[in-house]
Amino acid sequence: MEILMSIVIGLIMMCAVYLILSKSLLRIIIGTGLLSHAVHLMLITMGGLPKGEEAPPLLGEHSAKGYIDPLPQALILTAIVISFGVTAFFLVLAYRAYQELETDNIERMSENEDRLT
Repeated sequence: MEILMSIVIGLIMMCAVYLILSKSLLRIIIGTGLLSHAVHLMLITMGGLPKGEEAPPLLGEHSAKGYIDPLPQALILTAIVISFGVTAFFLVLAYRAYQELETDNIERMSENEDRLT
C-alpha cells in the first residue's frame, strides 16, 4: 500500500510543480494547494497505514497489539487548516492584484509594477 501511495504522491507533486511553474497566478495558487496536499499524504503514509483488520486503539487489558500512532494524524489535521488559511489569503491577494492590474499573468504584472507606486 505504501508503494501505491508513494506513486500517487509523486504524481500529485509532479502536477503541482508543473502548475507552480506556469505564468498564471491562479494556476500557481492551485499548484501550491496541490503541493500541500501531497505533503499531507506523504506525512500520513510515513506515519503508518493500517494492515488488514486493525483493532481500535484501546488501553488496558483489551488493548490491541499494533495500532497506528494518532500524533501524525493530529498534526496533518492542523496542517490542513493552516494550508486552507494560506490558500484563502493567496486567493484574496490574487483577486486584489487582478483588480488593480487587470491581469493574472506574472510577466504582465511585473511590467505594470510602476502603476502601483
